[in-house]
Amino acid sequence: MTKPFAITLDIGSSLANHTGSWRTEKPLYVDLLPPCNQACPAGENIQQWLFHAEEGAYEAAWRQLTQDNPFPAIMGRVCYHPCQTSCNRAEVDEAVGINAVERFLGDEALAKGWAFEPPAEATLSGKRVLVVGAGPSGLSAAYHLRRLGHEVTVRDAGPMAGGMMRFGIPSYRLPRTILDAEVTRITDLGVTLELNTKVSDLEGALAEGFDAVFLAVGAHIGKRAYIPAGESAKILDAVNYLHDVETDDEKPMLGRRVVVYGGGNTAIDAARTAKRLGAEEAIIVYRRNRDKMPAHDFEVEEALEEGILLKWLSTIKHVDEGKMLVEKMALDETGFPQPTGEFEELEADSLILALGQEADLSLLDGVDGITVSDGVVAVDGSMMTGRPGIFAGGDMVPAERTVTVAVGHGKKAARNIDAYLRGTAYAPPAKRPVATFEKLTTWYYADAPHQHREHLEGARRASTFDEVVKGLDEQTAQFEARRCMSCGNCFACDNCFGVCPDNAVKKTGIGKGYAIDYDYCKGCGLCVAECPCGSITMVPED
Repeated sequence: MTKPFAITLDIGSSLANHTGSWRTEKPLYVDLLPPCNQACPAGENIQQWLFHAEEGAYEAAWRQLTQDNPFPAIMGRVCYHPCQTSCNRAEVDEAVGINAVERFLGDEALAKGWAFEPPAEATLSGKRVLVVGAGPSGLSAAYHLRRLGHEVTVRDAGPMAGGMMRFGIPSYRLPRTILDAEVTRITDLGVTLELNTKVSDLEGALAEGFDAVFLAVGAHIGKRAYIPAGESAKILDAVNYLHDVETDDEKPMLGRRVVVYGGGNTAIDAARTAKRLGAEEAIIVYRRNRDKMPAHDFEVEEALEEGILLKWLSTIKHVDEGKMLVEKMALDETGFPQPTGEFEELEADSLILALGQEADLSLLDGVDGITVSDGVVAVDGSMMTGRPGIFAGGDMVPAERTVTVAVGHGKKAARNIDAYLRGTAYAPPAKRPVATFEKLTTWYYADAPHQHREHLEGARRASTFDEVVKGLDEQTAQFEARRCMSCGNCFACDNCFGVCPDNAVKKTGIGKGYAIDYDYCKGCGLCVAECPCGSITMVPED
């Protein structure tokens, strides 16, 4: 009996009809690059360690995280979290608190005593690498190089490790117990740390038999500006001032009223520190307005909560004992400040200059092949200078000067140094397409607002160096991790399996995802339309 096409199938006989022959397009499972991963300067696989964290597998999450970054407890406090700025969840309610979960994992690791696994015997190379500078970039490189099987010696001119993490970031943002613990975990891995050992002769150091060198000299020299001043004027630079606060038993005597000149995060730190040292009034003078201020908004807000005053569109013209002359500025059509000819006088006992920082590159004097321009060292895509075997990173190369960027430089340099020592070339994995917001089906995700971290009361914290920002407890950290939408990567929600009208989607086992039986898939695209995380796409039929 001949039946019309529409009723050719008897009940239960769909598998006898290979509907895949109808297809012009077919669905394909893909692994896209989460935007948080893309934005992380340290190159962390954020989505993967969040997945472990939301399952309560905190050690697995920490070990995944530390494959790329050895400082989760530090970074959970000082990183400016560009990952959160890129988070797709911000288009739904609020960005995932990635930084807060990272801090929780870092603190959990310290509390539980988790240690890094030593390099496998088979990976040991017998090669020796010198790292100059025990800041974030140098320590990151040392950590990765050691895990790759090399002998690593870190030399630093200072009395303590940490670089600008110690001497540029006040303890109310980064407690020194946290810093020391994460540095110790690197030395416990087998990294040799030599403090109070300034490398002033690079050629001499090379003659000691090192097979490669990584230069990670931080920007420890404060920039100066010519400001006419009387003989009794008290003027300090922010870098030395913050260094003295960290190292000297006798803290700097600033007086009752302190002015800080500058608009970056260092200026904010200098003013907040001055209040904690006893200044009744701390004023930040900046020649542009707040919109043009390079300091991060949350840093400015925390300063305002502590009673720090900000004077916009102003520049200092003269300093004398107890007072200074300030000229009002106005922004031109390009946003550049121009003098107005209007002046006022400020009372001030001391002036702190926070106008930027430079690296001491004197160790490069007489070293052939290394190019220095505008105060930074030229490097190629592998972080190597013009001198074979000498690499550089952190504040001494052209890049944004943050702890996270420096950590990323250390990792990148280590991988390329490893390849150089083994006579190969490091090939980074190919970049996957980014899982942009329009690829997601967001109505599947319930509203779940961001869990905000508690802060020490403003009035109380202005007189103490106690940590200002508190961490999350386990419950809130796990909740925050579960807010991740797994952008671009399947999390086995079964939507594709449930909506397929042809039963063409097959489960392949726990943790193994799904497969599509193209004999029966007719390319309707329902699985693509209903995938929450955008991990299925339609491609033309072969």
